[in-house]
Amino acid sequence: MKKILIATDGSDSAHEALEFGLDLAAEQVAQAFVVHVAPRVDAMPCASFAVITPTIPHELTEHDREPLDEAVETAAEKGVDVETELLKGNPADEIVAFADTIDADLIVVGSRGHGAVASALIGSVSRGVLHESRRPVLVVRGTHVAVGAGVPA
Repeated sequence: MKKILIATDGSDSAHEALEFGLDLAAEQVAQAFVVHVAPRVDAMPCASFAVITPTIPHELTEHDREPLDEAVETAAEKGVDVETELLKGNPADEIVAFADTIDADLIVVGSRGHGAVASALIGSVSRGVLHESRRPVLVVRGTHVAVGAGVPA
């Protein structure tokens, strides 16, 4: 394994995927790439119940770079060199396209574990990457267990 692509959005599950992907890159002596995908457009607030929500092109800001800056810090703590790329568009499409561009051997993504109904309503980046990619995809599921959910602390 020579190139590992890790996708992040700054969430807890993405951070776990980042940690796992960086550890794997260090173990395999592979080049690590981290991407974050910003939206192509932003929805404008609308006072009416319009069928079509007005949108404007998304302007990239420092806020969009934050997940990548955090990834660089995490990689430095682990002693792993990392290259970052800020992309714009549909997350699953952009992650898969970038993996193809760099000829990645593996794509690492996190999963928030929304479940079938929530994933159907809001979509799932990890599911989209799994569906679209012809490359191996590793989905890192969160290990956190909610206290008080019938599981002893």
